[in-house]
Amino acid sequence: MTSPVLPSQGRVRPLGLAQVSITGGFWGSRQAVNATATLAHCESWMERLGWLANFDRVADGTTAPDRPGWSFSDSEVYKLLEALAWESGRTGDPAAEAAIKRLTGRIARAQDPDGYLNTCFGHGTQPPRYSDLEMGHELYNTGHLLQAAVARLRTHGEDDLVRVARRAADHVCRTFGPDGRAGICGHPEIEVGLAEFGRALGEERYVEQARIFLDRRGHGTLRDIPLGRAYFQDDLPIREADVWRGHAVRALYLTAAAVDVAVERGDDELLRAVERQWERSVARRTYITGGMGSRHQDEGFGEDWELPPDRAYCETCAGVASIMVSWRLHLATGDVRYTDLIERTLYNVVAASPSPDGRAFFYANPLHQRAPGRPADPDEVSPRAEAGVRAAWFDVSCCPTNVARTLAGLQGYLATADDDGLQLHQYAPSTVRAELPDGREVAVEVETAYPDGGTVRVRILADGLWTLALRVPAWAAGATLADDGRARPVEPGMATVRRAFRAGEVITLELPMEPRFTWPDPRIDAVRGCVAVERGPEVLCAESHDLPHPGGLDALAIDPRAVPRSVRGAESGEVLVRGRLAAPPDRPWAYSGAPAASAAGIEWFDVPLRPYHSWARRGPSSMRVWLPIEGE
Repeated sequence: MTSPVLPSQGRVRPLGLAQVSITGGFWGSRQAVNATATLAHCESWMERLGWLANFDRVADGTTAPDRPGWSFSDSEVYKLLEALAWESGRTGDPAAEAAIKRLTGRIARAQDPDGYLNTCFGHGTQPPRYSDLEMGHELYNTGHLLQAAVARLRTHGEDDLVRVARRAADHVCRTFGPDGRAGICGHPEIEVGLAEFGRALGEERYVEQARIFLDRRGHGTLRDIPLGRAYFQDDLPIREADVWRGHAVRALYLTAAAVDVAVERGDDELLRAVERQWERSVARRTYITGGMGSRHQDEGFGEDWELPPDRAYCETCAGVASIMVSWRLHLATGDVRYTDLIERTLYNVVAASPSPDGRAFFYANPLHQRAPGRPADPDEVSPRAEAGVRAAWFDVSCCPTNVARTLAGLQGYLATADDDGLQLHQYAPSTVRAELPDGREVAVEVETAYPDGGTVRVRILADGLWTLALRVPAWAAGATLADDGRARPVEPGMATVRRAFRAGEVITLELPMEPRFTWPDPRIDAVRGCVAVERGPEVLCAESHDLPHPGGLDALAIDPRAVPRSVRGAESGEVLVRGRLAAPPDRPWAYSGAPAASAAGIEWFDVPLRPYHSWARRGPSSMRVWLPIEGE
């Protein structure tokens, strides 16, 4: 099975690259750009900056104290390898296959005889192995190596990359197993890598080592730091936690591993703990875009309701990790809430990161950009994650490779099967095939312009008696399902059709795509008195390019009595709301004993809103998702 996640049990089974093919549309075009531009772009930057040469220096014994890159730069090579493996498996691209062999050869030469593999520790004058478990990222790097090997194993079979990973995993188990060092990594990732690698190989001991690492965390094993042990999720055992806290990517990678171990061990207590954490974190610590992480200082979660739009961090990697968690929870439980959040995060975090040409990226994803960023130099490394423009590469460039591996394996998140049929969760032009346990073949072809349009046509490709289930998103009140020419209303959740199908029949899901206002919980202080606009799965935003003068965004107020309306024949996704510019006059002190009255401003006019994922594509701009309400 060529799927990024393949649990041994669960309510539904994932379908992978061999069963699902995206054939076009919103995600098909992004997969194509990822394949033709992003993968080579990432390798080129890693070569240019010496991150690949770090492996050569270890192999040649020429490693020096001035090693380029952060301690986790090895992981970017492994994430690129994972993306290449999924791409090779998806399309058979010879360039991807050649890159895999080229990179694997350099990595393999750097591996020590006992399986240890790292370019920042343990060689020459470098610090000793595992001398900085808090911030050294050694086990984190290895975890990404294992995930790359999973992709290769499931799309190609055992080869040199898989053998390198197996030796590295064996080294970790010897060093940190029950009779070894009782340590953990400051950045979770080894846990999810071990669990999935163990599943892919049928090696129970790797899953067991993941469990050992999970149970060690939360007992103050790591040294304390100014940000506190919550930064590492080492402040509280995972079974006792009620919410995600600390560094968002760390928290989410750890949670993904917890779901894996809970499923493989039949550990209902651990699974319930994760479900509890998901529920509160999504309800109180997640942005409307699905973004997670409201604090810049630690790239982390804030307290409940601490969701400032202009200081939103919402790291792209946290969006990827959120999808990893929600997909695992859905496979385990079958609950559609998890695939609803995946859709929101895909369209409003993952899709927002790359530029149309696939060679520049957002790292942070704020919901309010007060001042336009400076144009990024495509030949320079950006030192800032929150620059307000997409950058070709970052000093910490975890996000481009995370986007690359997610897009390359995206079809693995579209559909599932159970003993009686197919479930479609994300809508894209695609074909989906599966064989049920009793030997029945089920197959469909999906035709849709989603998210530009709300019509999803599912053409049956195989005769037989089985069940087809289509996800109706939580926002889609008023959806209808037409079967055999008869339409019926369907509620949010899973709409099912069970009957004897004949090849050529079409089932049509109609999702309402009228733009809608979305109101925040009043406990989110930072956006009280504001409203957002959504259309289908896309969050919309106002951008300074569309206002009468560049500084107008600060003065914008909208009329919530005027229903948002889509623009026919205009750029896809464009919506109009009624607004005006009415900023209070400047004064020498920003505070007063009486409310400030708005100055007479421009008369009411139509304010264009566009999908958030497209912002800053027309050049640096100011932007906001949450729009102040006139009179508030």
